[in-house]
Amino acid sequence: MDRFDAMRAFTCVVDTGSFTKAAETLHISRATATQLVQQLEKRLQVRLLDRTTRKVGVTGAGSAFYERAVRLLADLDDAENSVTASQETLGGRLRLDVPSPLARLVLLPALPAFFARHPDIQIDMRVSDRTSDLLDENIDGVIRGGPMADPTLIARRLGDLRLQTYAAPDYLQRLGSPQHPRELEGPEHRIVGYLWAHRNQQAPYLMRRQQEALGIRGHYALAVDDGNAYLAAALAGLGIVWLPDYMARPHVAAGSLIRLFPDWQLDPMPLHAAFPPSRRNNARLRAFIDWAAELIAGIS
Repeated sequence: MDRFDAMRAFTCVVDTGSFTKAAETLHISRATATQLVQQLEKRLQVRLLDRTTRKVGVTGAGSAFYERAVRLLADLDDAENSVTASQETLGGRLRLDVPSPLARLVLLPALPAFFARHPDIQIDMRVSDRTSDLLDENIDGVIRGGPMADPTLIARRLGDLRLQTYAAPDYLQRLGSPQHPRELEGPEHRIVGYLWAHRNQQAPYLMRRQQEALGIRGHYALAVDDGNAYLAAALAGLGIVWLPDYMARPHVAAGSLIRLFPDWQLDPMPLHAAFPPSRRNNARLRAFIDWAAELIAGIS
Protein backbone atom coordinates (compact mmCIF):
# COMPACT_ATOMS: atom_id res chain seq x y z
CA MET A 1 0.00 0.00 0.00
CA ASP A 2 1.23 3.47 -0.90
CA ARG A 3 0.42 5.51 2.19
CA PHE A 4 0.07 8.77 0.29
CA ASP A 5 -2.33 7.20 -2.23
CA ALA A 6 -4.33 5.80 0.68
CA MET A 7 -4.45 9.16 2.45
CA ARG A 8 -5.53 10.89 -0.78
CA ALA A 9 -8.32 8.36 -1.21
CA PHE A 10 -9.45 8.76 2.40
CA THR A 11 -9.42 12.58 2.38
CA CYS A 12 -11.23 12.63 -0.95
CA VAL A 13 -13.96 10.35 0.43
CA VAL A 14 -14.39 12.71 3.37
CA ASP A 15 -14.45 15.76 1.06
CA THR A 16 -17.00 14.28 -1.34
CA GLY A 17 -18.96 12.14 1.13
CA SER A 18 -18.88 9.20 -1.25
CA PHE A 19 -16.53 6.45 -2.41
CA THR A 20 -17.99 6.73 -5.91
CA LYS A 21 -17.42 10.50 -6.15
CA ALA A 22 -13.96 10.15 -4.66
CA ALA A 23 -13.05 7.50 -7.23
CA GLU A 24 -14.27 9.75 -10.05
CA THR A 25 -12.25 12.67 -8.68
CA LEU A 26 -9.08 10.59 -8.38
CA HIS A 27 -9.68 8.75 -11.69
CA ILE A 28 -9.57 5.33 -10.08
CA SER A 29 -12.17 2.60 -9.67
CA ARG A 30 -14.54 2.57 -6.71
CA ALA A 31 -13.11 -0.80 -5.70
CA THR A 32 -9.60 0.66 -5.63
CA ALA A 33 -10.72 3.62 -3.51
CA THR A 34 -12.46 1.28 -1.08
CA GLN A 35 -9.43 -0.99 -0.89
CA LEU A 36 -7.04 1.89 -0.22
CA VAL A 37 -9.15 3.16 2.69
CA GLN A 38 -9.53 -0.34 4.10
CA GLN A 39 -5.76 -0.85 3.94
CA LEU A 40 -5.22 2.47 5.69
CA GLU A 41 -7.64 1.50 8.47
CA LYS A 42 -5.90 -1.85 8.84
CA ARG A 43 -2.50 -0.19 9.10
CA LEU A 44 -3.76 2.32 11.70
CA GLN A 45 -5.88 -0.32 13.47
CA VAL A 46 -8.78 2.12 13.77
CA ARG A 47 -12.04 2.71 11.90
CA LEU A 48 -11.85 6.00 10.04
CA LEU A 49 -15.24 5.96 8.30
CA ASP A 50 -18.76 4.89 9.20
CA ARG A 51 -20.33 3.27 6.16
CA THR A 52 -24.07 2.82 5.65
CA THR A 53 -26.15 2.05 2.58
CA ARG A 54 -27.06 5.74 2.30
CA LYS A 55 -23.95 7.70 3.23
CA VAL A 56 -20.37 7.67 4.44
CA GLY A 57 -19.55 9.48 7.65
CA VAL A 58 -16.27 10.17 9.38
CA THR A 59 -15.55 8.82 12.87
CA GLY A 60 -13.98 10.84 15.66
CA ALA A 61 -10.62 9.20 15.01
CA GLY A 62 -11.14 9.70 11.28
CA SER A 63 -11.83 13.41 11.74
CA ALA A 64 -8.63 13.90 13.72
CA PHE A 65 -6.63 11.91 11.15
CA TYR A 66 -8.24 13.83 8.28
CA GLU A 67 -6.95 17.19 9.57
CA ARG A 68 -3.41 15.87 9.83
CA ALA A 69 -3.57 14.00 6.51
CA VAL A 70 -4.80 17.06 4.62
CA ARG A 71 -1.95 19.18 5.99
CA LEU A 72 0.59 16.45 5.20
CA LEU A 73 -0.66 16.10 1.63
CA ALA A 74 -0.64 19.88 1.21
CA ASP A 75 2.96 20.00 2.43
CA LEU A 76 3.85 17.24 -0.04
CA ASP A 77 2.26 19.22 -2.88
CA ASP A 78 4.14 22.32 -1.73
CA ALA A 79 7.43 20.44 -1.73
CA GLU A 80 6.81 19.22 -5.27
CA ASN A 81 5.72 22.66 -6.47
CA SER A 82 8.72 24.37 -4.83
CA VAL A 83 11.06 22.67 -7.31
CA THR A 84 8.89 23.33 -10.32
CA ALA A 85 10.76 25.41 -12.85
CA SER A 86 7.81 27.63 -13.85
CA GLN A 87 4.81 28.97 -11.99
CA GLU A 88 2.75 28.30 -15.09
CA THR A 89 2.67 24.64 -14.09
CA LEU A 90 1.42 25.18 -10.54
CA GLY A 91 -1.41 22.86 -9.63
CA GLY A 92 -3.41 21.52 -6.73
CA ARG A 93 -5.99 22.78 -4.26
CA LEU A 94 -5.86 26.16 -2.55
CA ARG A 95 -8.19 26.82 0.40
CA LEU A 96 -8.97 30.50 1.01
CA ASP A 97 -11.22 32.63 3.19
CA VAL A 98 -12.02 36.14 1.90
CA PRO A 99 -14.43 38.96 2.83
CA SER A 100 -17.78 38.76 1.09
CA PRO A 101 -17.80 42.21 -0.60
CA LEU A 102 -14.23 41.80 -1.86
CA ALA A 103 -15.09 38.38 -3.26
CA ARG A 104 -18.29 39.53 -4.96
CA LEU A 105 -17.09 42.85 -6.36
CA VAL A 106 -13.37 42.36 -6.96
CA LEU A 107 -11.96 38.83 -6.77
CA LEU A 108 -14.60 36.69 -8.46
CA PRO A 109 -15.07 38.94 -11.53
CA ALA A 110 -11.29 38.90 -12.06
CA LEU A 111 -10.65 35.19 -11.36
CA PRO A 112 -10.77 34.15 -15.04
CA ALA A 113 -7.48 36.00 -15.48
CA PHE A 114 -5.93 34.09 -12.57
CA PHE A 115 -7.10 30.74 -13.94
CA ALA A 116 -5.78 31.68 -17.38
CA ARG A 117 -2.39 32.13 -15.72
CA HIS A 118 -2.65 29.02 -13.49
CA PRO A 119 -5.21 26.64 -15.04
CA ASP A 120 -4.24 23.68 -12.84
CA ILE A 121 -4.93 25.38 -9.50
CA GLN A 122 -8.24 24.50 -7.83
CA ILE A 123 -9.59 27.08 -5.38
CA ASP A 124 -11.92 26.34 -2.46
CA MET A 125 -13.03 29.87 -1.52
CA ARG A 126 -14.97 30.40 1.66
CA VAL A 127 -16.66 33.78 1.57
CA SER A 128 -17.27 35.36 4.95
CA ASP A 129 -16.31 38.27 7.21
CA ARG A 130 -15.80 36.15 10.31
CA THR A 131 -12.51 35.23 11.91
CA SER A 132 -11.22 31.81 10.87
CA ASP A 133 -8.91 29.43 12.68
CA LEU A 134 -6.64 28.59 9.77
CA LEU A 135 -5.09 25.47 11.30
CA ASP A 136 -8.23 23.94 12.77
CA GLU A 137 -10.24 24.67 9.63
CA ASN A 138 -7.43 23.69 7.25
CA ILE A 139 -7.35 27.02 5.42
CA ASP A 140 -4.22 28.01 3.54
CA GLY A 141 -4.75 31.76 3.75
CA VAL A 142 -7.17 34.60 4.37
CA ILE A 143 -7.67 38.15 3.16
CA ARG A 144 -8.91 40.55 5.82
CA GLY A 145 -9.43 44.27 6.24
CA GLY A 146 -8.37 46.15 9.35
CA PRO A 147 -5.50 45.49 11.73
CA MET A 148 -4.20 41.93 11.98
CA ALA A 149 -5.39 40.50 15.29
CA ASP A 150 -3.44 37.21 15.29
CA PRO A 151 0.31 37.66 15.83
CA THR A 152 0.99 34.00 15.04
CA LEU A 153 0.15 34.54 11.36
CA ILE A 154 2.42 35.84 8.63
CA ALA A 155 0.79 38.87 7.02
CA ARG A 156 1.43 40.65 3.75
CA ARG A 157 -0.12 44.06 3.23
CA LEU A 158 -2.01 44.11 -0.07
CA GLY A 159 -2.93 47.78 0.04
CA ASP A 160 -5.02 50.41 1.80
CA LEU A 161 -8.71 50.95 1.11
CA ARG A 162 -9.97 54.54 1.13
CA LEU A 163 -13.08 55.07 3.27
CA GLN A 164 -15.77 57.71 3.03
CA THR A 165 -19.08 58.42 4.79
CA TYR A 166 -22.32 57.72 2.94
CA ALA A 167 -26.09 57.69 3.36
CA ALA A 168 -29.07 56.85 1.14
CA PRO A 169 -31.24 59.70 -0.21
CA ASP A 170 -34.23 58.23 1.64
CA TYR A 171 -32.40 58.47 4.96
CA LEU A 172 -31.39 62.09 4.33
CA GLN A 173 -34.93 63.06 3.32
CA ARG A 174 -36.31 61.61 6.56
CA LEU A 175 -33.67 62.75 9.05
CA GLY A 176 -31.83 65.55 7.31
CA SER A 177 -28.27 65.84 6.08
CA PRO A 178 -25.72 66.22 8.92
CA GLN A 179 -23.26 69.05 8.44
CA HIS A 180 -20.65 67.94 10.99
CA PRO A 181 -19.57 64.45 12.11
CA ARG A 182 -20.36 65.32 15.73
CA GLU A 183 -24.06 65.29 14.80
CA LEU A 184 -23.80 61.51 14.40
CA GLU A 185 -23.27 61.21 18.16
CA GLY A 186 -26.59 62.95 18.86
CA PRO A 187 -30.08 61.41 19.04
CA GLU A 188 -31.21 62.75 15.67
CA HIS A 189 -29.15 60.39 13.52
CA ARG A 190 -28.51 56.67 13.22
CA ILE A 191 -25.56 54.77 11.82
CA VAL A 192 -25.44 51.15 10.68
CA GLY A 193 -23.12 49.36 13.08
CA TYR A 194 -20.42 46.97 11.89
CA LEU A 195 -19.32 44.22 14.29
CA TRP A 196 -15.66 43.47 13.72
CA ALA A 197 -15.13 39.73 13.91
CA HIS A 198 -12.03 39.76 16.12
CA ARG A 199 -13.79 41.75 18.84
CA ASN A 200 -17.52 41.29 18.02
CA GLN A 201 -18.16 44.96 18.68
CA GLN A 202 -18.04 48.31 16.97
CA ALA A 203 -14.85 50.29 16.64
CA PRO A 204 -14.90 54.10 16.38
CA TYR A 205 -14.24 55.71 13.01
CA LEU A 206 -11.44 58.26 13.21
CA MET A 207 -12.28 61.33 11.10
CA ARG A 208 -9.85 64.18 10.47
CA ARG A 209 -10.07 67.73 9.11
CA GLN A 210 -6.90 69.79 9.29
CA GLN A 211 -6.13 69.87 13.06
CA GLU A 212 -9.44 68.33 14.13
CA ALA A 213 -9.70 64.60 14.90
CA LEU A 214 -12.85 62.84 16.05
CA GLY A 215 -13.59 59.22 16.94
CA ILE A 216 -17.19 58.64 15.88
CA ARG A 217 -19.25 55.72 17.17
CA GLY A 218 -22.80 56.97 16.72
CA HIS A 219 -26.05 55.23 17.67
CA TYR A 220 -27.45 52.30 15.73
CA ALA A 221 -30.69 50.38 15.49
CA LEU A 222 -28.96 47.66 13.44
CA ALA A 223 -25.44 46.23 13.56
CA VAL A 224 -24.20 43.47 11.23
CA ASP A 225 -21.03 41.42 10.79
CA ASP A 226 -21.08 41.07 6.99
CA GLY A 227 -19.99 43.66 4.45
CA ASN A 228 -22.71 42.87 1.91
CA ALA A 229 -25.36 43.18 4.62
CA TYR A 230 -23.77 46.46 5.77
CA LEU A 231 -24.07 47.90 2.26
CA ALA A 232 -27.63 46.60 1.86
CA ALA A 233 -28.65 48.26 5.13
CA ALA A 234 -27.25 51.58 3.92
CA LEU A 235 -29.10 51.33 0.61
CA ALA A 236 -32.31 50.59 2.54
CA GLY A 237 -31.92 53.88 4.42
CA LEU A 238 -31.26 52.26 7.79
CA GLY A 239 -28.40 54.56 8.71
CA ILE A 240 -25.14 56.27 7.82
CA VAL A 241 -22.19 54.05 6.90
CA TRP A 242 -18.45 54.20 6.25
CA LEU A 243 -17.57 52.30 3.08
CA PRO A 244 -14.47 51.61 0.98
CA ASP A 245 -14.56 53.48 -2.31
CA TYR A 246 -14.79 50.29 -4.39
CA MET A 247 -18.06 49.31 -2.64
CA ALA A 248 -19.66 52.74 -2.79
CA ARG A 249 -18.57 53.94 -6.24
CA PRO A 250 -21.30 52.30 -8.40
CA HIS A 251 -24.06 53.34 -5.97
CA VAL A 252 -22.83 56.93 -5.86
CA ALA A 253 -22.87 56.98 -9.66
CA ALA A 254 -26.43 55.61 -9.64
CA GLY A 255 -27.58 58.15 -7.03
CA SER A 256 -28.50 55.51 -4.45
CA LEU A 257 -25.77 56.68 -2.03
CA ILE A 258 -24.62 60.22 -1.25
CA ARG A 259 -21.23 61.06 0.18
CA LEU A 260 -21.24 63.12 3.38
CA PHE A 261 -18.60 65.40 4.92
CA PRO A 262 -16.45 65.83 1.78
CA ASP A 263 -13.94 67.99 3.67
CA TRP A 264 -13.27 65.26 6.25
CA GLN A 265 -10.89 62.33 5.77
CA LEU A 266 -10.80 58.88 7.35
CA ASP A 267 -7.77 56.75 8.00
CA PRO A 268 -7.54 54.15 5.22
CA MET A 269 -8.30 50.51 6.03
CA PRO A 270 -5.28 48.20 5.59
CA LEU A 271 -5.96 45.03 3.63
CA HIS A 272 -3.81 41.99 4.41
CA ALA A 273 -3.28 38.48 3.17
CA ALA A 274 -2.37 36.24 6.11
CA PHE A 275 -1.33 32.63 6.47
CA PRO A 276 0.22 30.31 9.09
CA PRO A 277 3.99 29.76 9.03
CA SER A 278 3.43 26.21 7.77
CA ARG A 279 2.13 27.68 4.49
CA ARG A 280 5.15 29.93 3.98
CA ASN A 281 6.41 27.82 1.06
CA ASN A 282 3.03 27.19 -0.54
CA ALA A 283 3.67 28.18 -4.15
CA ARG A 284 -0.04 28.23 -5.01
CA LEU A 285 -0.74 30.63 -2.17
CA ARG A 286 2.16 32.88 -3.16
CA ALA A 287 0.87 32.99 -6.72
CA PHE A 288 -2.62 33.96 -5.55
CA ILE A 289 -1.35 36.63 -3.16
CA ASP A 290 0.86 38.15 -5.86
CA TRP A 291 -2.12 38.26 -8.22
CA ALA A 292 -4.42 39.70 -5.53
CA ALA A 293 -1.88 42.42 -4.72
CA GLU A 294 -1.87 43.49 -8.38
CA LEU A 295 -5.66 43.52 -8.35
CA ILE A 296 -5.98 45.51 -5.12
CA ALA A 297 -3.52 48.10 -6.40
CA GLY A 298 -6.11 48.98 -9.04
CA ILE A 299 -8.91 49.71 -6.56
CA SER A 300 -7.11 51.19 -3.54
